[in-house]
Amino acid sequence: MRPDRRPALAAILALAPALAAILALALAAPGPALAKGPKANLHAAALQSVLDCRGIAEAAQRLACYDAAAAQMGEAEAKGDIVVIDRAQAQKAHREAFGLHVPSLDFVTRALKPEEVDQVQGVVKAARADPYGKWTFVLEDGSVWHQISDQLDRDPKAGSKVTIHRAALGSYKMSVDGQPTIRVHRDE
Repeated sequence: MRPDRRPALAAILALAPALAAILALALAAPGPALAKGPKANLHAAALQSVLDCRGIAEAAQRLACYDAAAAQMGEAEAKGDIVVIDRAQAQKAHREAFGLHVPSLDFVTRALKPEEVDQVQGVVKAARADPYGKWTFVLEDGSVWHQISDQLDRDPKAGSKVTIHRAALGSYKMSVDGQPTIRVHRDE
């Protein structure tokens, strides 16, 4: 394996146990944790038990339900049976995986807005051209992108601002310092 691909692979492998734990809990959970149908409930059982408490009318029973459900949720998180992430963590994970084909991480983007899922912005740390004039971009976040078509009007340099967005058929386009887009693919 090329050394420049190791950080991305490490990030993917670090998230794999969490995904496996979430899927195992969801598959083993009784009740509505993985209901079938167009509006299937994809909550982990521990979260679903908290949500179910909302439907209890009597205050003392509802509080007892919340207390028990919160305890169950805390235990599940402590054991690693569920993993709770906030929007900032989801954005970070998505950004680190953007451009890599990792469909098993799609659950991370559920809470993100479409514009957060379909494009990322970055800054060039280093750029170099191959003998054919195609550029390799190393961004400050460590991702490595290779130009596969089109030409730039001006050479990129360290500090250049880039916007990368999804294009047709799983491809990606990059704009460097506001220039017309070029097709790129992520290597790491």
